[in-house]
Amino acid sequence: MKLFSKNILTATAIFLLLVLVYSFAAEFKNKENIIPLSELAHGITNGKVEKIEVGGDRLLISFLNGDKAISKKELESSLSETFLNYGVSKENLAKVKIEIKEESGFSYWLGIIFPILAPFLIILFFFWLISRQVKSTSFQAFSFGKSKARVIMPDDKKEKVKFKDVAGVEEAKEELIEIVDFLKNPKKFLTIGAKIPKGVLLIGPPGSGKTLLAKAVAGEADVPFFHLSASEFVELFVGVGASRVRSLFQDAKKAAPSIMFIDEIDAVGRYRGAGLGGGNDEREQTLNQILVEMDGFETNESVIVMAATNRPDVLDPALLRPGRFDRRVILDMPDLKSREEILKIHVRNKQMEDGVNLRQIAERTPGFSGADLENLANESAILAARNERTKVSQLDLINSIEKVLLGPERKSHLLTIEEKKIAAYHEAGHAVASAFLPHTDPVHKVSIISRGRAAGYTLKLPIEDKHLFSKKHFLSELAVALGGYVAEKLVFNDITTGASDDLKKATAIARSLVTKYGMSEKIGPVYWSEDEDIIFLGKELGTERKHSEEIARIIDGEVMNFMQEAFKTSQKILTEKRLFLDKAANTLIEKETIEREEFEELMK
Repeated sequence: MKLFSKNILTATAIFLLLVLVYSFAAEFKNKENIIPLSELAHGITNGKVEKIEVGGDRLLISFLNGDKAISKKELESSLSETFLNYGVSKENLAKVKIEIKEESGFSYWLGIIFPILAPFLIILFFFWLISRQVKSTSFQAFSFGKSKARVIMPDDKKEKVKFKDVAGVEEAKEELIEIVDFLKNPKKFLTIGAKIPKGVLLIGPPGSGKTLLAKAVAGEADVPFFHLSASEFVELFVGVGASRVRSLFQDAKKAAPSIMFIDEIDAVGRYRGAGLGGGNDEREQTLNQILVEMDGFETNESVIVMAATNRPDVLDPALLRPGRFDRRVILDMPDLKSREEILKIHVRNKQMEDGVNLRQIAERTPGFSGADLENLANESAILAARNERTKVSQLDLINSIEKVLLGPERKSHLLTIEEKKIAAYHEAGHAVASAFLPHTDPVHKVSIISRGRAAGYTLKLPIEDKHLFSKKHFLSELAVALGGYVAEKLVFNDITTGASDDLKKATAIARSLVTKYGMSEKIGPVYWSEDEDIIFLGKELGTERKHSEEIARIIDGEVMNFMQEAFKTSQKILTEKRLFLDKAANTLIEKETIEREEFEELMK
């Protein structure tokens, strides 16, 4: 209705504009220099007229002084008779050049009919525009339940993605090669009696390349790729989602062999039976329709459904049973080698300086996803362009790591002399504790320049990728996390709010040691963690405590013990290494940033 009203206003504005133009044209026509025949005859007699062009009854007059004028002659008599009647002699008339122009019948009738017909044509156009909008509005009402999937056809070179454009997920690509092979050569499988999986569920953290990998499967198989988000099924009106699911599967079957990709399927695929909304819940109806279409009475071997989620724990079991999403492909965060390969892909279209070492950048980016690495490459190109350079350097890439991790530099966030000193000792506390404790990652950079929400930071990066972490590692990390807090108390005999985020992270590690990892001597090998993040409509409304009050007290006591032991460890290290703490803090106050090589020299 809003769109319809907007188009009526547009049509009205066009109508008024045309009327305005027509009135200006009419006014301009009226402003032409029209003179009577008597004045023209007087001018011919006085020798002022040079030329007369005759077109029907219209006379276009050119005077010797360069002026132009228009006059009209009598239709019943010829031009010469008219001028003789006005007393113009034949000698004077012979001095004037007279040209006769044949007027076509079309232009004659157009000159008569158009001024009358033009307003009617404008009104008809106005009503046609309104009726056209009414038709499109009614058509939209009927197409409300149609699928809104975006389609990438095999011949679309701009959107086409191949396996060579995806790096860091080699195991996942091997799993999906069978899907590509089936779509290209289904007889090889059907002859032996094998059935290809109908549904493939891509599971991985955000930014790990699930959507890109699905597009690559369609690109390798040269089949149409239907892509949409699961949230597009859910509408205000009940039944629309199920209708769109039917429409999507119909479109995919018509284009078969094809691939359907449903992104973030957990938006509609969550656990059913939560007792909320009853049988008319829109999400439940949409999910039921997906289940029926995937493995109902109608089977279709040439349509493969792919879906992506980063929350497989919340999906309804009916979605994961054999015959539906029976193949699950796990995408992990890329390791060192994979990160290097991903960076090579993302810098292909960028102007890079000679000697850029992507291996070094990969070593400095543990925990980065494919999307983070793409953002890193883009930020480095923006940084180079901002500094009026035509190529991206190694330093641009290194600086972009910190920007992606922590945010941009806050140059306007200036610390007072006292605050700068506190920040320097705080960050030096983290760095020195890390340098002299075993089982910690090496310090790559220490800075008191504000970035994002952090007033300063200590960047610690592992030498190699780790997948298993020991209790000794966690205890050392706890002591490092409290290094800033201890340094403030040790040097200034006071504490500030700067350690609040450190305390939050350290407490979370300590609680995980007790409740998740079984690393508490008093609690033992028991999992007591409450999954607080699983609080949503569709599975649980709240968390149920899995232990008694007595166990809760023991857990809290063990968390306190871990924190106290970490505090004592950090305090012992920084008290014994006070000289190194002062050296690091004074260097930070002077330079604001210490790189790895310089920090290692200070710690010798």
